[in-house]
Amino acid sequence: MSFSRFNAYRIMWVLVFFDLPTETKKQRSVASKFRKYLIDDGFNMFQFSIYLRHCPSKENAEVHIKRVKSKLPAEGKVGILCITDKQFGQMELFFAKKETNKPNMSQQLELF
Repeated sequence: MSFSRFNAYRIMWVLVFFDLPTETKKQRSVASKFRKYLIDDGFNMFQFSIYLRHCPSKENAEVHIKRVKSKLPAEGKVGILCITDKQFGQMELFFAKKETNKPNMSQQLELF
């Protein structure tokens, strides 16, 4: 079976979920730096504590997952989930009780 280099099963989305403490000034600073790091690495905010990144392959997703793991804060909870583009496309989103369209995520051009 031949697979195209870019297809809905090969393209990946990396989601980072986190709940970081923000009670002290230092904790707020750490949380802010973690968010900024995610943005600098090409992640987009999906919700306040959920960031996601489009990756052209599983191998590329693993690179970004490794980077996130290297920047994990000392406190708080962080989850990382990798899903295919096909799975991402099956997501249903709602605003209150009304179904809404998926956000237009900027596709980052990657040159090799």
